[in-house]
Amino acid sequence: MKSFSYVAQDAKNKQVKGIINAETEQEFLKKAKEKGLYVKDYRESDSNDSKTMYKFSTKELAFCCRQLSAMLTSGLTLVKSIDILVKEQENEKARGIWQDIYENVQKGESFSATLEMHAGTFPDFLISMVGAGESSGSLDIIMQRMADHYNKENKLKNTIKSAMIYPIILLVLCIVVVIFLFTFIMPTFIDMFEDESQMPALTKMLAAISDFIREKYILLIAIVLGLFVLIKYLLKTPKTRLAFDKMLIKGPGFGPLITKIYTGRFARTLSSLYSSGIPMVECLERASRILGNSYVDERFVDVIDEVKQGETLSSAITRTEIFEPMFCSVIYVGEESGALDSILEKTSEYYEEESDSAVQRLVSMLEPILIIFMGVIIAMVVMGIYPALYGSFEAIENE
Repeated sequence: MKSFSYVAQDAKNKQVKGIINAETEQEFLKKAKEKGLYVKDYRESDSNDSKTMYKFSTKELAFCCRQLSAMLTSGLTLVKSIDILVKEQENEKARGIWQDIYENVQKGESFSATLEMHAGTFPDFLISMVGAGESSGSLDIIMQRMADHYNKENKLKNTIKSAMIYPIILLVLCIVVVIFLFTFIMPTFIDMFEDESQMPALTKMLAAISDFIREKYILLIAIVLGLFVLIKYLLKTPKTRLAFDKMLIKGPGFGPLITKIYTGRFARTLSSLYSSGIPMVECLERASRILGNSYVDERFVDVIDEVKQGETLSSAITRTEIFEPMFCSVIYVGEESGALDSILEKTSEYYEEESDSAVQRLVSMLEPILIIFMGVIIAMVVMGIYPALYGSFEAIENE
């Protein structure tokens, strides 16, 4: 994704600067228009700049939002709160960014407009929520809500990471054991055969694999690296990315888990945006983008168009066939009762708990599969070297 730095005029005729991430120039201009910006000048940011751009983690965002909420609630001004936050930053780049925000807010810029100048550093969702908080005069409440949001995001990421540590270690161990068996163990026993024609079919196959790994290991590494680079390149092309993102949701195994995670994030984000007084169309645009899935983005273009034409949200979302029928029913109940934001918040909590349980179930399935895989490989090697072992024992007995 490219980064475009711009100078523009906002709805209040104030000149603003910032960065917008987009795949193409047309997408950049569309995003700028959606933000209500009249672009005067823009350029594609240098690739080196984008690589060094600092992005706050969910943990850092949760901390900053929580601190700002606490200080604003206690009666401190926004300028003083940001000044204190600058001093609390341990990371030098983060401190520099907050220092720039402090200086701009001190000059009279709005907090949301200043965050917009660092659009590549702060999520669009946070910038939108800050803007809504400033408009409604409830910035302290919004910052607390954002702190809870990013705290839950961080908790989910940590849950998935910690759950996957053991399977990853087990997978690496499997690979190391297989390489060791075929590189060191198999050649020793294969040399015991005086005539290769006497080898059983399984032993011949294992011997061929062993020879390939030992003699063509450079080619093997090149193939693995080549596949990695090819997959990475293909995922950057729109068609392949769309197919991959669709498979994530619709595919077996991981599909239901990804759907639950997406549902929880979408429900929580939509609830936060809608309860802040942001129009539903804009809520849908931002809530769908936060998932980072091109297939969802494509489907939500139709959802947004239908809602603009007066269609109910529940009907439009049902036709996407992305979310579970229960979630669509919940949205319908929320629309009918007039309590959509609170129902979505409770639903997000349910799906986040379901996601945690689904991750644990998936990990519990992966562990025995990897152990069985390693057991099968070891059994095949033992069966392959058994004739050589048996022959050597017979030779010892004859002596």
